Amino acid sequence: MTTLFISDLHLEPARPAVTALFLVFLEQRARQAEALYILGDLFEAWIGDDDDSELGSIVATGLRALTESGVPVHFLHGNRDFLLGERFATISGMQLLPESVVVELTGQPVLLLHGDTLCTGDIEYQMFRAQVRDPAWQARTLALPLEQRRALAGQLREHSRQTTPQKASDITDVNCDEVNRVMRQHGVRRLIHGHTHRPALHEWKLDNQPMQRAVLGDWYKQGSVLCWDAAGWRLEPLTLSDA
Repeated sequence: MTTLFISDLHLEPARPAVTALFLVFLEQRARQAEALYILGDLFEAWIGDDDDSELGSIVATGLRALTESGVPVHFLHGNRDFLLGERFATISGMQLLPESVVVELTGQPVLLLHGDTLCTGDIEYQMFRAQVRDPAWQARTLALPLEQRRALAGQLREHSRQTTPQKASDITDVNCDEVNRVMRQHGVRRLIHGHTHRPALHEWKLDNQPMQRAVLGDWYKQGSVLCWDAAGWRLEPLTLSDA
């Protein structure tokens, strides 16, 4: 059996082809999996579980069909959907995970992260992250009317679109020292994360031990899936024509 990992789909009404590809993935490929892990940024923006958008309902229905078929779905928050809560998880059948978690795959401990905490060089973003992950900030935000939250999400997305291209590539990528630190902290030799949109399988040595890091791809021009089975792990693309 294969365990599947995805992240950074950034689903939004403006890109219906990607949503269609994701739904086909849930109906077909994911049905054959032992489990599916979504490591954040499933949505381009999530303003709260009381959001009445059609997209949220469609995605929840697709996820629920998968979990009811017997495939567990685990979700770890990203930097775009950190307000996704227990209500949506219950409706969709997903299990919410902490922002860092070690799971056992084929007898090996593997650390799962969204990946944004590894980008320590991006000081501006880390300050923003600390603000929006504060429970008091989230409570105040979720108390706002839906329309105000939609406007706020739009402002944050626009700010990200304007500022991210101006940052040096090494700032928006993970910090290797931080990668080593968290892997030592959790006692693992394998790490899976997304966020950077730079899919790759990295290998190096730390403390004379072989280390491996898998980076998941985004779903802008195609889908990206990490497959883990007895033969190891591999990144596989999904073309929009598959939908």
